[in-house]
Amino acid sequence: MRGWRYNPTLSADIDAYVSPLFDVVSDKQREVLYQNPLNSIHLTVPRADDPAEAAAERLAEWKASGVLRQDELPGIYAYYQYFRLPGSTWEYCRKGFMCHIRAYGWDENVVLRHENTLPASVNDRAELLARTQFQTSATHGLYRDDDFELEAYLDEAMRSPLYETVEDYQGARDVLAVIQDAAIIRRFQQVLATREVILADGHHRYEGSLAYRQARELAADGTATGREPWNYHLMYLTNAAADDLRILPTHRLLLEMPNGGTVADLVREMEPYFVVQPKEDAHDLPDIIAGKQWAFGLYAAGRAYKLRLRPEVHALLNWPTTAEVKDLDLTVLHFFVFQQVLGVMGLDAQRAWPGVAYVRSLLDCLQRVDRGEAVAAFIVNEVTMAEVEAVCHSGAVMPPKSTFFYPKTIGGFLFTSIADDEAGNPFVEFFQAPALSA
Repeated sequence: MRGWRYNPTLSADIDAYVSPLFDVVSDKQREVLYQNPLNSIHLTVPRADDPAEAAAERLAEWKASGVLRQDELPGIYAYYQYFRLPGSTWEYCRKGFMCHIRAYGWDENVVLRHENTLPASVNDRAELLARTQFQTSATHGLYRDDDFELEAYLDEAMRSPLYETVEDYQGARDVLAVIQDAAIIRRFQQVLATREVILADGHHRYEGSLAYRQARELAADGTATGREPWNYHLMYLTNAAADDLRILPTHRLLLEMPNGGTVADLVREMEPYFVVQPKEDAHDLPDIIAGKQWAFGLYAAGRAYKLRLRPEVHALLNWPTTAEVKDLDLTVLHFFVFQQVLGVMGLDAQRAWPGVAYVRSLLDCLQRVDRGEAVAAFIVNEVTMAEVEAVCHSGAVMPPKSTFFYPKTIGGFLFTSIADDEAGNPFVEFFQAPALSA
């Protein structure tokens, strides 16, 4: 692919133009970013009565005025994110690269998902893509390469970065470089040709690309070759075997008691399913449950508890899903607490239920309970990469908000076009491959 980027004058201050992804940017962040007329937020989350049309018009203006420029040569774009986790001084580096990957349908079992999507969000992304034919942020996919062959090429490219952020909205430092050596790009294609890709983040954007590809195929009425630009999707690929791939826990905040009960009722009704142990300090709950299967922290009415599922009751979990999903901590929590105790029946109902909030910060959970904004907080362990892979290969999906891959990719760092005129790229035939495109 031939990437589109902010021109050299603007990219020298790239921090001013990047933005959080559409599904994580807060209202407050949006208002600040909207003040910069050249920030990528105007393409990713346009503010207008007709958002897609507004994005298309602004994109045309930016191309015409040189705000965005397309690279002359095709390439694979190395993308490194340096970050620290709260409470630690260790700096991680998540290594990956951005490229075009074919927008495979789920039934082709090449790109595997681990969560369901909301139709409204998919339609929003598909409409934006159809009107702009421009991809403003990469989804995050995982391939597995235990030999780490591609990292050597990425490290070499990073010796001459194109640009980098000082610090993005989440505290990470993002660095971009490009590989334009045809032989190396061919090797990337060969390594990935037999790999499955697990979609880590960006299910709505990926399904938006898939919906757009399917609409274009239908309109082509059997004349499509499969090589048209609209067959492809911008993805950031990282190695699932890497130690710097971090998945953070997302805790559950109970905002209301659907059955009108009290906290004492909640604790009592959980006891047939869980061993409930009072603890001194709610701040210790993550350490107390760390590494323990089917263990959770509970904070309610100023008191902390450790919950541990009684092993013999696990057989009662009768949702129609795979054994891999049933073994997950979060499935246990959603079945035995949200369904059996609170009476919200099934994952579909729970996904739409306004009585639960999904919060990553432990401190935020505890404070909101103390302020009376929530009834209780359920503290959970993070999902492991092994669990993600097992669920994906089982063909099932996880409970909502099971994974939070950290850090997120950012919008505006690299753009790509899937417009029809991209087919005129003289390098296309050389770089064509079943899965990945330069």
